[in-house]
Amino acid sequence: MTGSGDFRFRDIALAAYGPSVVNSIGHGAVMPILALRARDLGADVSTAAVVVALMGVGSLVASLPSGALVARIGERRTLAIVGCLDAVAMAAAALTESVLALGIAVTLSGMTWTAFLMARQGFMIDVVPYSYRARAMSMLGGSMRVGVLVGPLLGAGLIRVGSITWVFWLAAFMSLVSALLALTMPDLGSEARGRTAAHLSVLSVLRAHRRVLLTLGTAVVIIGASRSLRVVLLPLWADHVGLSASTTSLIFAVAAAVDIAFFLPGGWLMDARGRAVVAVPVVASTAVACLLLPLATTVATVTAVMVLVAAGNGLGSGIVMTLGADAAPEEGRAQFLGGWRLCGDIGVSGAPVLVSALAVVAPLATVCVAMGGLAAAGTLWVGYWTRRVDRQARLNRR
Repeated sequence: MTGSGDFRFRDIALAAYGPSVVNSIGHGAVMPILALRARDLGADVSTAAVVVALMGVGSLVASLPSGALVARIGERRTLAIVGCLDAVAMAAAALTESVLALGIAVTLSGMTWTAFLMARQGFMIDVVPYSYRARAMSMLGGSMRVGVLVGPLLGAGLIRVGSITWVFWLAAFMSLVSALLALTMPDLGSEARGRTAAHLSVLSVLRAHRRVLLTLGTAVVIIGASRSLRVVLLPLWADHVGLSASTTSLIFAVAAAVDIAFFLPGGWLMDARGRAVVAVPVVASTAVACLLLPLATTVATVTAVMVLVAAGNGLGSGIVMTLGADAAPEEGRAQFLGGWRLCGDIGVSGAPVLVSALAVVAPLATVCVAMGGLAAAGTLWVGYWTRRVDRQARLNRR
């Protein structure tokens, strides 16, 4: 690892952030049109929704195996391999005439995405000094946000001049480019893989660190759930109050710009003031937004609620990766990060399921209030455990 006094972000910019930007451009381009591709192949609305959900399913099931893979072959080789596999998946999605094959391709893409993120996180832990860690992770999260913002714009242009399948070819190309860029980064974990730590089983590492995963890991579940609520609950409310799809998309674009604007201040705050100062707003902003949603009945008020959530989410860009880097042991780090990633995926996947279950038995306004109450309780848990992390960090620096 580079010493703090010698460290400069520009020295690692290409290797650290290049693969993330180009890979997320491809994913960002595909996500808005994935359901449309399924519909073009003959899927009904519910089946198309399942195809979209398979991206998250793939990410969830691959979390622990990805940790084992990174531990075995290292970050650089993992990035190169999963980049090529994702390119294959996206090419298959472009060529197939089967909804089932599309679903398989999407699941594989979700699996490669979680391995990609885990390898990125491990590389940043190795190459960035602790005093710059939060800024580095925040910029990593921000680089992916930029890609997700640029991707749909490129995808829209390709659809205009060609067809929807061109977007998948764009994603395949971007995945290959990310794999090539990964080859420019040093293989910093080669020594660790030569020791027994690289061959520890995932379950043994998770068992040894189960207290951290059950406490701080639960905070990560809550953060992941809070972030996914804006994707599932806010569009439903916008439709409930009669906003058009184009208006809702515009509101999301405004929120995305706000999200990106806050990731740099968030990284600086984490390094200067601790992790809790940005972890708490991620969940608290969602809690307040959910409680305010039943009062938001116009474009202006719905936009204001979306901006509130985006500001909290942007401020906490990279918080999950930063907390994971702080908690990860030296021995069995990749295996631990697999469990850490699983915590986040459980939150992201679980919140939409909970919203759906509540919506079956209660009006949407009641669902909003209920989720706001749960998020408020989650804020207390996140605040307590992240403050403990900050206190421990201060003691370690003395």
